[in-house]
Amino acid sequence: MTGSSDVDPSRAVEPERSDAIWTVPNALSVLRLLLVPVFIWLLLVEDSAGWAIIVLVVSGLTDWLDGKLARWLGQSSKLGALLDPAADRLYVIIIPICFGIAEIVPWWLIGVIIGRDVLLFATAPLLKSRGVLALPTLYIGKAATFALMSAFPWLLGGELDFWLGTVAYPIGWAFLLWGAGLYLWSLVLYWVQTGMVIRRMPRSAVTA
Repeated sequence: MTGSSDVDPSRAVEPERSDAIWTVPNALSVLRLLLVPVFIWLLLVEDSAGWAIIVLVVSGLTDWLDGKLARWLGQSSKLGALLDPAADRLYVIIIPICFGIAEIVPWWLIGVIIGRDVLLFATAPLLKSRGVLALPTLYIGKAATFALMSAFPWLLGGELDFWLGTVAYPIGWAFLLWGAGLYLWSLVLYWVQTGMVIRRMPRSAVTA
C-alpha cells in the first residue's frame, strides 16, 4: 500500500544520479529558492496578496516541472536531489511563518507544521548511526507537501476583497487541514521506518 510502513528502508535502492550541476531542473530549483525573499517582501512589506499569489503559483509550477524535466531529459543529479526537497522544506516553513505574522493562519497550526519537520530532522542522527543518509520518500509525504503548497495560494486568495476571496478561503483551509493531517501521518511512518532501520541494521563502523 502506498505510503505504508511495510517498506523495508534498509533495502531501498536510490536511482542513479549524475554529478551535473548546470541542468534545467537545478536551475528551476534555484529559481524557486530565490523567489522566497521575493514572496516575503511582497506579503509583509508591500502587503500585496495578489503578487504574492503569483509568486506561489510560479513556485508551484517550477516544483512540478523540475521533477518532470529531470526524468524527461535524463538530468537527474545529486545536486537536484538536495535542492528540490530543500526548497520544499523552506517553503513549508517560511510561508506559514509569514502567514502567522500576517495573521492569516493561527500560530498553533504553524507550530504543528514546523514541529513536524523538527521531529523528522531528529531521525537524521539515528539513521546516520546505521550508515543511512535518508529514508526513501513516501508518497503520503509528497501528497502532504502538495496539499500544503496548494493551500497557501488559496489562503492568500481568501484575503482578496472581491468574490474570489469568498470562494478561495474555504478551499484554502480544506487543503491546509488535509495537508497538515497527512504531514503528521507521514511523520509517524518515517519514525516507524527509522525504528526498522535501527532494529535491522548494525551500527555503522564510521560512527561507532
